[in-house]
Amino acid sequence: MRITGTFLDEITHDIPASNWGHNEWAKDFDVMKRIGIDTVILIRAGYRNKVAFKSKTIEKCTGGILPVPLDLVELFLDQAEHCGMDFFFGTYDSGLYWHQGDYQKEIDINKAFTEEVISKYGHKKAFKGWYVSNEIDSYDESVIKVYQQLTGHLKQLKNVPILISPYVHGIKQYADDPITLDQHTKAWDRAFSTITGMIDIVAFQDGQVNYHELADYIAVNRELAKKYGIACWSNVESFSRDMPIKFPPIGWPEMLHKMTIASERGVEKLITFEFSHFMSPNSIYPAAHNLYNRYAEWLLQGDADMSVKRE
Repeated sequence: MRITGTFLDEITHDIPASNWGHNEWAKDFDVMKRIGIDTVILIRAGYRNKVAFKSKTIEKCTGGILPVPLDLVELFLDQAEHCGMDFFFGTYDSGLYWHQGDYQKEIDINKAFTEEVISKYGHKKAFKGWYVSNEIDSYDESVIKVYQQLTGHLKQLKNVPILISPYVHGIKQYADDPITLDQHTKAWDRAFSTITGMIDIVAFQDGQVNYHELADYIAVNRELAKKYGIACWSNVESFSRDMPIKFPPIGWPEMLHKMTIASERGVEKLITFEFSHFMSPNSIYPAAHNLYNRYAEWLLQGDADMSVKRE
């Protein structure tokens, strides 16, 4: 299996901004199309006072937003349509209310925000899905309520698939109290039982556990998703959590290992966080250019007809 989807992250949280404009994004979408990416997912349309378009809702809720010189949502939708891709719209992350326990505030802002989104972009042909940006690592009753209330609202606005991308409470992120496989299984069995019929697709992040553990976690994720009728993708992180800095492009052997494991365990689609920063020949990271070359070489070895060229 090759990577056929990627997140888009320019409303950045913990990675640097690329400061791209229309021409740079258009160039990168062309590269994505050339290597077989057919799905792009805006990881969040806003974070705190940063937004991907000039939103009256977020401006009112935050008391002011940073300048928005470029409407990224319109740009991404137009580029996705031009390249024949499906676009998933990522919701707003306050970075505040749901962390403080005010989950209803998070829900209410997103309800108003997504109504504004549909009024502006709902007619766009590439608008094929929703992405709920609030991430959890196990059963969390309060965030589950966010999912339950928000997903129903999203379906009413535009009845397209809804994606989430949870993470594992693993040793690479939580060295002091990593979850066991049995704990993970029980937590997500409970979580899926409460959101079945509301979430269409789950794509677990794959970077929080050690490489030798990954196969077991992906197998559990796949079986639980199947049990509850949820499509199972894998979010193959193209950045490294093994370095003392946040975050460099991952090594190609590690990336290939994760792709291979996910393919062998029967996931339905491979997506990545995130092509433009960590895998693109246009990336601000030189190591990403080399990762792209290694990946392109691997594609060519597997399919002589792939129109991938060395950048």
